[in-house]
Amino acid sequence: MILVRFAGERGHVQIDWLNSYHTFSFGDYYDPANMNFRSLRVINEDYVQPDAGFPTHAHRDMEIITYVLEGELAHQDSMGNGSTIKPGDVQRMSAGTGVAHSEYNHSKTKQVHLLQIWILPEKENLEPGYEQREFKRSQKLNQLCLVASGKTGGVVKIHQDTDLFVSVLEKNKVIEYSIKQGRFAWLQVVRGSVKVNSLILEEGDGAAVSDEKKISILAREESEFLLFDLN
Repeated sequence: MILVRFAGERGHVQIDWLNSYHTFSFGDYYDPANMNFRSLRVINEDYVQPDAGFPTHAHRDMEIITYVLEGELAHQDSMGNGSTIKPGDVQRMSAGTGVAHSEYNHSKTKQVHLLQIWILPEKENLEPGYEQREFKRSQKLNQLCLVASGKTGGVVKIHQDTDLFVSVLEKNKVIEYSIKQGRFAWLQVVRGSVKVNSLILEEGDGAAVSDEKKISILAREESEFLLFDLN
């Protein structure tokens, strides 16, 4: 079974410096039918205007992944980390027992377009942590690139039995992905348009996959998507 969460159905918040679309309930957007999918709690697509950003705020008991699509986002946190997240980077912050951070677009002319993803951790009160890695386009081109995992080394570590893949798929290329028994998947299209089995997904659409042994992903144009393998 594949259930599509269309981009136009998402929650939407717009203020002077932020335009944000929420796949699941978040903040003032409450949608009891779309609270989460398995351990995947938040997918926010954010557009941050120049010389603006999120002031210091606190989190706890959440695995937070930031994936920048356009522009550069400056990060500062209470663990002493400071970095710039650029397209191709994957940043993970484990909030655990509590952490505060800020995110800012220092450009005077360019907006930042990003996805912020929250995954429920396998247990509460973990020690806060931080990690950031770069994944080149060549690693993602016409293949699934594992960027974050709870069980595989060499990628960003998350504290949950979840694998996150990213792919940039050229037009008419196909990727097939097998889903093990008892596992689930979520596919999020961030650019372009794909056909997933018999369903068409456009930019911003997501799909919850349950009780399927395999999915076939065909790019109808050059497309970029995230694929979560969830327990």
